Amino acid sequence: MGKTKTLVGALLAVATLTVTGCSGGGAASTEEAAAPTDPSRTTGTIKVLTQRTDLVQSGALDAYAAEFNKIYPKVKVKFEGLTDYEGEVKIRMNTEDYGDVLMIPAAVSKNDYPKFFAPLGPSIEMSDKYRFSDKTTVGSKVYGIAQFGTANGFIYNKALWKKAGITAWPNSPEEFLAGLKAIKAKTGATPYYTNFKDGWPLVQWSANIGSVTCSEEANNKLAGPVSPWKPGSELGVIDTLLYDIVKDGLSEKDPSTTNWEASKSMLAKGEIGSMMVGSWSITQMKDAARKAGKNPDDISFMPVPAQRENGQCATLVSDYQQAVNAHSEHKEAARAWIDWFTEKSGYSAKEGAAPTLKSAPMPATLKDFVDNDVTFVERSESKTGAVNDIDNAAEIGLNKPDYRQKLIDIARGAQKGSLENYFTELNKKWDEAAKTAGS
Repeated sequence: MGKTKTLVGALLAVATLTVTGCSGGGAASTEEAAAPTDPSRTTGTIKVLTQRTDLVQSGALDAYAAEFNKIYPKVKVKFEGLTDYEGEVKIRMNTEDYGDVLMIPAAVSKNDYPKFFAPLGPSIEMSDKYRFSDKTTVGSKVYGIAQFGTANGFIYNKALWKKAGITAWPNSPEEFLAGLKAIKAKTGATPYYTNFKDGWPLVQWSANIGSVTCSEEANNKLAGPVSPWKPGSELGVIDTLLYDIVKDGLSEKDPSTTNWEASKSMLAKGEIGSMMVGSWSITQMKDAARKAGKNPDDISFMPVPAQRENGQCATLVSDYQQAVNAHSEHKEAARAWIDWFTEKSGYSAKEGAAPTLKSAPMPATLKDFVDNDVTFVERSESKTGAVNDIDNAAEIGLNKPDYRQKLIDIARGAQKGSLENYFTELNKKWDEAAKTAGS
């Protein structure tokens, strides 16, 4: 995974793989990590585990901690950046030593959150203040607060699309494909880049469940034998678009050689037309443009091409959720860090991300969406546990790259099959699993 990538946690955290033998080293405390009432009396040294190795190495996180210490002078914050965050934390969670503050890893089933994390407060109160709180609500308590959220869609090089004669966002999959064909014919650039080899960018497509029907309940509606890939469905439309892109020769020639870090510069230079990633990527792509001597304003963002009566929609989903280790000896200090980082640090604005705090404005990076009246769909995750139980039982992996890698291989002829047959297979697996999952 690219070390500067941030949102993959938003997607991976949706998957609920079982942490085999993961006991957290013993019975966890049920003590709530309550918000501090007196900063001057909050003390302790806390370790914060993070996937943002780049921010650890650059000293950016230490700078945040210095600002935090102006309010909480008796709390010392230490950071540990993990390149293989998911793998490392999964192992550590077989003990009690997995930091004081951590991003909730994918390996922990939502229903198991109370075993590993301290409750942060009642869901009714937390949902009034923060977006995405239902993602970590178990029973009536919340166990994690999102670092930020992201809008979903396509990052694209606006100058390249304009060179191909396209100045308006596509309103349908057909218009999007036509745009890619124009880019290929008129510019010679690679119209779309799958990032097949890195894998995680293929998971980003799942974040758009809800954008096709503009429904907050789209993900929850997968909790049953509903044939998710039937014609006109969220996944049917999304995955058909990806299949058609590849089948029509509009993506890179050899998916097995893609490179995420290199792709940022390629898109900035106009060698790539578009990629499916969250809005968290906008600042990274603009930075890549500056480093390449290109105009950062050439980098833009468009919603999934599915026009509704009231315009286009973009799902708004949570990034990694910060939680307090249930075994931490400094729960108050850990909670102080999470609250400050969420509400006072300015981190989400700096990253160009949607704020977790409901009272905060959308970032400048999403100005085009705001100006063009794109509807932000804050997707409910209240039935995520049930959906993931079905997904795991079906062994499909909505939030893993494998099934879309197979989709791409079928589209390019590297595996036998057809889109229709593959969707039929996926629907059968899902519906059969839905009848037994959780029983």
